[in-house]
This record gives sequence, C-alpha cells and structure tokens, in this order.
Amino acid sequence: MSRLLAIDYGKRRIGLAVSDGLGITAQPVGLLEVRSDDEALTKIGPVLEEREITEIVIGLPQNMDGTIGPIAEIVLAFAERLRERFSLPVHEFDERLTSALAHRILKEKGVKASRRKGKLDVISAQIILQGFLDSRR
Repeated sequence: MSRLLAIDYGKRRIGLAVSDGLGITAQPVGLLEVRSDDEALTKIGPVLEEREITEIVIGLPQNMDGTIGPIAEIVLAFAERLRERFSLPVHEFDERLTSALAHRILKEKGVKASRRKGKLDVISAQIILQGFLDSRR
C-alpha cells in the first residue's frame, strides 16, 4: 500500500501528517515554518523521501457553499507546484471546518489557547488525511 502525506497549507506554517503503510490511520508529523512556497517545497522534499511517500493530499479551503475562493486558488496553485516538482499524485480534499475541529480537539486535551497556534496546523493535517483515507474505503 502507498504512504500518503497530508499538507495543511499556510503561507507561514504548514502542518504535515502521514498515513501508516496500510493507509488506515493518519499520524501527525510536524510543522514547517516557511517564508515562501519555494522554501516549503525544499522542506517537503526530504519528508517525501524519508517517509517513502507515494501520494500527497492537500487541504482545500472551500467556501461553505462549496465554491472556490481566493485562498483556495492559492492552495490549488501550490498543489500544481507539488505535482510539477515531485511528480506524485496530489489530491485536493475539502477541509471545511477542519480548523474548528482541531481547536476543539486541542481544547479537550487541555492545551492552552496560547500554545495551540502551531499544533492546530499539524492536527488539521491529520484530520484532512484521516478524512481522505476514510473516503477511500
């Protein structure tokens, strides 16, 4: 089975999660702090290689009515750069309400609001990937 990498894309912070070898569960990997898309691509490359990733899932922040807004356009452009750079399948996956769920998870775990910032992106990537994996079954 292939291993997947999920990306919760942001201009400054990118959350990452990976699937297990069977494609059943998603585990958080970490956070990339970046200043540009070029830097993000450079930092993602070693993760793909080290974890033997064969597919990428990127969260697509659609509007609540399902339309594509300006932020989603930026994510789609980054997804295309991922395809070009790494020659891997890149799947866009609806991430509506992912951040709200990540906030709730961290709150329930007792993580103080001041410490949630970076963790939110990683948990969001994990939620995106788990949703994608579940949708494949």
